[in-house]
Amino acid sequence: MARARVHVRRGDRVRVIAGNYKGATGQVLRVIPGENRVVVEGVNQRKRHQRPSQQNPEGGIVTFEAPIDASNVMLIDPTTDEPTRKRIRIDKDGTKERLSVRSGNPIPTAE
Repeated sequence: MARARVHVRRGDRVRVIAGNYKGATGQVLRVIPGENRVVVEGVNQRKRHQRPSQQNPEGGIVTFEAPIDASNVMLIDPTTDEPTRKRIRIDKDGTKERLSVRSGNPIPTAE
């Protein structure tokens, strides 16, 4: 199976546009391209009961962010703080740059 392309990268600020967390804003912590899913900070939090182990001697209830579908998030333009689509511009020397469709400003890479 070919690797799917996801429109956001780790470290990007995104806004959730659909689902239970609609309107929430957060940073992308992880991208899972094979499943077209992303993990966003503070969004889709789940609780899991954990038995004591060597890594976690106390055990207890652990809260973590579960993945959501990448189609439910939109990239945020850093200059206007509004959700936007992105466009790729390839310069003469072959370097690629992400641009905001809404404002035309470049979107910096967060990594």
